[in-house]
Amino acid sequence: MRFLFVMDPVETILRDADTTFALMLAAEAAGIEVHHALHTDIVQLGRERFVHSRRAELSRDESRPPATLLEEERRPLSDFDALFIRKDPPFNDDYLWLTLLLSAIGEGERPFVLNRPMGLRNANEKLYATLFPEVTPRTMVTARKDEIVRFLDEQGGAAVIKPIDGHGGEGVFKLSASDPNKNAIIEALTRNERRQVMVQEFLPAVTKGDKRILLLDGEPLGAILRVPRSDDLRSNIHVGGRVVKAELDEDDRRIIEAVRERLRAEGLYFVGLDVIGGRLTEVNVTSPTGIQQMTRLDGVDYSARVIEWVKARVSAR
Repeated sequence: MRFLFVMDPVETILRDADTTFALMLAAEAAGIEVHHALHTDIVQLGRERFVHSRRAELSRDESRPPATLLEEERRPLSDFDALFIRKDPPFNDDYLWLTLLLSAIGEGERPFVLNRPMGLRNANEKLYATLFPEVTPRTMVTARKDEIVRFLDEQGGAAVIKPIDGHGGEGVFKLSASDPNKNAIIEALTRNERRQVMVQEFLPAVTKGDKRILLLDGEPLGAILRVPRSDDLRSNIHVGGRVVKAELDEDDRRIIEAVRERLRAEGLYFVGLDVIGGRLTEVNVTSPTGIQQMTRLDGVDYSARVIEWVKARVSAR
C-alpha cells in the first residue's frame, strides 16, 4: 500500500509529540510506502488530480532527522490507497482550498481520504460542539459587547471567551465581571464588535484538567488528561500543560454517544474531543494530537491501531 500525508513541512515535526509523525512511523512499520506533500503540492487538471510527493523515511534516532524526504515524484492521487489530511490549524484560506480540491474524490474512490474534506469544512472546532447542547457548557456566539456582558452577569460574573478560529489555547481568556480589563478583552477579541467570538460558562473543573479523548470511527481509542500549570487557565501541552493518564467515565461515554453518528456521517473518522468537568468544549478534527502521550501512558501502540483500521477500510472498498 501507499499512503500520502498532506501536512506541514517535515522540519516542524516534534519527534516525541507529533501524532502525524507517529502515524507515519506506524504505517512504515506496517510495510506501507509513506509519502509527504504540502497543500501546495496538489494539482487539479480538468477532472484529474495529481500530487508532487516525496517518499519519506522516518526515524526516532536522535542522530537523524525525524523524516528524510527522497526524490520528488508527480503522481495521480489515485496512485495512493489513503490520504491523511494532517495540516495543522488554523483553518484558513489555504486549508479551505485544499478541502475543495479534494472534495471531488468520492467515498468509494481512491484514495480513501481522512478526515473527509466536506466534514472538515463543516466542523469548525469551536462551533461544532454547539451542535450537541445537551453535553456542552452554556455557550453564546456573538460579536456584540452588550450580549457578552449580559451573558457574563447571567453566569454569576465568570465566563470564558475565545476566538472561533483559535487553536492551541490561543486567545482564550477568563472573563470576570470585576476585572478592570474586561472591556478591553471583549473589544480586542471581537475587534470592536466586528468579529464573532465564543463565550462559555466557566467550568471550575478546568483547574483539574482538560481531558482529550481520541475517537476512531466514533469509538474511543483512549484518553489523556492535560493539567494546566498553577498560573495558567489553559491546559494545552505546548503552553505547559502536564499530561497524566486518564480513564473514560460515564460522562465521557454519554458525550461519545451524542456525537458518534454525526461524526461518522460526515466522514470525521479521527477526532479529538476536549472535555472539562464532564462537558464537551471542543471537537478537534483538522489535526488531532495526543496519541504519542496516550501510547506512553497506557503502553498501547494506538498509532498502529489507527493504521490497521485504515488498511482494513481500504481493503474492504
